Amino acid sequence: MADILIAEDDPDVRKWVAVALETEGHAVRTAPDGAAALTELARERPDLLILDVMMPKVSGFEVCRNVRAKDAALPILMLTARSREEDKLTGFGMGADDYVTKPFSMKELFVRVSALLRRAALNASAPVSGESFEIGTARVDGSRMVLIHPSGEELPLAAREYELVRLLHAHAGEVLRRDYLLDSIWGVSFYGNTRTLDQHVALVRRKLGPEASRLETIRNVGYRLNEDA
Repeated sequence: MADILIAEDDPDVRKWVAVALETEGHAVRTAPDGAAALTELARERPDLLILDVMMPKVSGFEVCRNVRAKDAALPILMLTARSREEDKLTGFGMGADDYVTKPFSMKELFVRVSALLRRAALNASAPVSGESFEIGTARVDGSRMVLIHPSGEELPLAAREYELVRLLHAHAGEVLRRDYLLDSIWGVSFYGNTRTLDQHVALVRRKLGPEASRLETIRNVGYRLNEDA
């Protein structure tokens, strides 16, 4: 199956998750804090990283930031007792792929882990398009996954942020329904709620800056990227 690294400072949770994933056939490594997780990551790249947010020495956010500076493809699932939207925005902004809020059921964890591994396998086999395009005065460089403003400022785009703006740009002027965006970007097996999409839209708007008004919310329906704003 998959090689999974779990970084969790609570020994009971760490053991519970590790044993459960091992029963599913996965090879599991564990780390008791963020510093140990970075050591394990340097030793060997896993197929999936499960990160607790609040850990001693180095937080899960910092581990996620460190990973994304070097590896855009490694699936990252964050475990957290925090449920505030700002915390999730922080994690997504640093490149996390999904969130599980404690307490959680093992069934939910299994579904999310399977979805992330399946999507990673599909992405690995798909050709990289490197598609670039403009949103107003901003330019998206698909080969480098960055959004470039006229000032020269470059902002990195996480894989799903890029997919979101690419899809909206490809259908500029059209209203894309929320379920269509979730199915296209997260996959039809996505196990979660539509707040995940909203949080990614919020991150993209922050990075668009002066062009953010082009990304319009259509209440109770979805989103539209306007060529003229």
